[in-house]
Amino acid sequence: MSVEVNTPPVNKARLKWACRRGMLELDVLFIPFVDEAYDDLTAEKQSIFERLLTEQDPDLFSWFMGHKTCEDHELNAMVQLILNRVKV
Repeated sequence: MSVEVNTPPVNKARLKWACRRGMLELDVLFIPFVDEAYDDLTAEKQSIFERLLTEQDPDLFSWFMGHKTCEDHELNAMVQLILNRVKV
């Protein structure tokens, strides 16, 4: 007997809307990431990515451009994951 976990499916349209930041530098990182990599993440990493999207644009810009390091270890790991994916 299998146990089915009822997790609501992520509304990809809502997620992509949250990725639209108004800063081209962030848009070109987030939108392709959602389109091409988000579905392959574990549920935990998806949650971390969604939490990343709640951060303020100036902080996100600083982290992704390497001006500052995010002090939240989970968010910093997600920033690095996204950056490493772009470098490939």
